[in-house]
Amino acid sequence: MTKVKEKIKMIPLGGLQEIGKNMMAVEYKESIILIDCGLMFPDEEMLGIDLVIPDITYLQKNKERVKAIVLTHGHEDHIGALPYVLPQLNVPVYGTRLTLGMVEKKLKEFTMLTNVDLRVVKAKETHKIGDFDVEFIKTNHSIADSVAIAIHTSVGTIIHTGDFKIDYHPIDGEIMDLHRFAELGKSGVLLLLSDSTNVERPGYTMSESTVGSTFIDIFRSAKQRIIVATFASHVHRIQQVINAAVMFDKKVAISGRSMVNVIGVASELGYINMPEGLLIDIDQVDKYPPNRIVIITTGSQGEPMSALARMSTSDHKKIFIVPGDMVIISSTPIPGNEKLVTRVINQLFKKGAEVIYESLADIHVSGHACQEELKLLLALVKPKFFIPVHGEYRHLKQHAQIAEQMGIKKENIFVADNGVVMEFTKDTGRIAGTVMAGKVLVDGLGVGDVGNIVLRDRKHLSQDGLIVVVVTISKETGLVVAGPDIISRGFVYVRESEDLMEQSRLIIRDTLCKCEEKQITEWGTIKSQVKDSLKEFLYGKTKRNPMILPIIMEI
Repeated sequence: MTKVKEKIKMIPLGGLQEIGKNMMAVEYKESIILIDCGLMFPDEEMLGIDLVIPDITYLQKNKERVKAIVLTHGHEDHIGALPYVLPQLNVPVYGTRLTLGMVEKKLKEFTMLTNVDLRVVKAKETHKIGDFDVEFIKTNHSIADSVAIAIHTSVGTIIHTGDFKIDYHPIDGEIMDLHRFAELGKSGVLLLLSDSTNVERPGYTMSESTVGSTFIDIFRSAKQRIIVATFASHVHRIQQVINAAVMFDKKVAISGRSMVNVIGVASELGYINMPEGLLIDIDQVDKYPPNRIVIITTGSQGEPMSALARMSTSDHKKIFIVPGDMVIISSTPIPGNEKLVTRVINQLFKKGAEVIYESLADIHVSGHACQEELKLLLALVKPKFFIPVHGEYRHLKQHAQIAEQMGIKKENIFVADNGVVMEFTKDTGRIAGTVMAGKVLVDGLGVGDVGNIVLRDRKHLSQDGLIVVVVTISKETGLVVAGPDIISRGFVYVRESEDLMEQSRLIIRDTLCKCEEKQITEWGTIKSQVKDSLKEFLYGKTKRNPMILPIIMEI
């Protein structure tokens, strides 16, 4: 009797062929663990949607086998879906201190902290989770306390890098544990999953410490108040702003809810160090000379409701931009946000501020590895199989090409999509089918109740407007006793288009008369005929297709 070969399955439920909502299911024997549990922010087509999270239908069907969620770091695209997923799965969550500090803050907002099992881990530790031995390896990224995950099984070792860069001069002095990656590579790695975000960029990513020296130069020359906008989660960047403020004897104030939350958590846990008395309340800013004030704020992506955007339009309750203010936007626009950022920069210039952004100075470096770093990791780990992750299709494809150049066989490289099941034994790797995976849309308190049809209707309304036709019909005779009345929203202004509305009423009356003559009494048919005739008429007159909603009332 031939022995069945043990196998391990990798099932991406998010994060492939997209940037965001990262979630990778790893299945072995009777256990499943999840690496990360992130969200994605909606694109411009998702009108009214707040967040996008992964579809966990497959996990719900295999609920009893899911043993834990393991987190690589504390960014929203890796932890943001936890408040929506944990009530469905109710499993322990493993992460480093800062990562779980961020998770705690998030879960408190959802008033669900008491039921959650959060387990703090450290780099270099290995934990037994179900049928897996899960090891945590120190990496560098644009948030402190980031780790890669090494999963040890009898089939082989699997390494998931999480988001990473190789920084030889990190702010916290803790260099990525390249030695451990090399050790694992020497003993043999079955599969590597690696961050693809910056694969299009040649060379190396600059060290975070280079930004610190730029801040010092800018602070030295600043004559007025300094406002620094950056990502709230970028603890090391915030630390460098604080260091520069201390050096030039300036007070620091914080603006933006997420910035206040993160700095609170990071200070409490010892990831941000600042001397006593440095931090002042935002209300106290006017009590100091402007040249002694630094404000750290959210809004580096130009988000309309962020603190910086509100400052730029004079909508902020406490901070008003005055001529001479120096505003530093310490980030790169996320693809799609360029217009928002440009709008904020223009508004700030109009108010007389001096604005410094990435194209003018080295005030931002990426948290993701460039080509040479990706090659170095491949050379150290020497995996048998390779899956590029965390990127759009073009990123995954180019990362696959780099892996091939580094000596990995083409047939051993998997450029996959969400929902594809990849199955590995000690010797083989193959696509073994698909599971349900996709986008679950969060709109207000509704999770998953807005689908493609609702989005299509919202798009239709946003582009062409709405016409409501109200008709009252007698229950006894079936004749029209009132109407038709027409209400227009986002199509034409009724008072300025009286002729068009009057002609529309005549078309509707004519359609209703024809229905009476043919003795059509079925409401659905009457509505359909009114809709079709009015649609044809309005398109002929305006070349527009508003959404038409006929309403029939019976008396």
